[in-house]
Amino acid sequence: MRHDLVVLCATEALLVVDKPPGLLVHRSGLDAHETDTVLDRLRPAWGPLSPVHRLDKGTSGVLVLARQADAARALGQAFETGQCRKRYLALVRGWPADEWSVDHPLARDPERPSLGQPMLDACTRGRTLARAEWPLSTRPGFDGTRVALVEAWPETGRRHQIRRHLKHLGHPLIGDSTHGKGPLNRALADWLGVQRLWLHALSLAVPALDDWPAQQWLAAAGPEWKSLPDLGAAVPPQ
Repeated sequence: MRHDLVVLCATEALLVVDKPPGLLVHRSGLDAHETDTVLDRLRPAWGPLSPVHRLDKGTSGVLVLARQADAARALGQAFETGQCRKRYLALVRGWPADEWSVDHPLARDPERPSLGQPMLDACTRGRTLARAEWPLSTRPGFDGTRVALVEAWPETGRRHQIRRHLKHLGHPLIGDSTHGKGPLNRALADWLGVQRLWLHALSLAVPALDDWPAQQWLAAAGPEWKSLPDLGAAVPPQ
């Protein structure tokens, strides 16, 4: 069985792939009808695998899977204690500041109302790479739509953290059906000819762990990013 996933790194302890958008990492009750997942594609060729961090269905980019129990424990602890460094590329509504930071607690489960849930510390830093105003009216009284290409570094690892923090900042992710703007998403998907969550995991760095050296993996953004009008030239090579 061909898995059709780009392998970025393969060792006895772990497997790192470039996940495409729209593919679940593993089967989930939240998307019970979906049986095509990263694990289902990879396991016939690579054997047992355990995800050591989260990557939403709509998000593309670097995904690390453990092949051994020791690696799963060590990497899982590194993520839990904030030792891993992640860098994301995102397309957002509006024009954020050149550099920005969001230090705002988030409820544990983004799928449920926040009221009554534990609130967890969460911090995201970022910078704006490029801004554009596209000739498409998505709001009454405005002839164009302002968008920006940003990089984001989550310093904590809460569910949907970047998506929720960008919403809090007033610059929701384009294509985010949960935390974004539905009419805007649909209008831009039609105009661009691409329907996706515009969030990509560019790189992931882990510290030295037990017998493994410090490592970093990179996944270049796909061609749809480089084709974004007036923004594509600002897409990082990796």
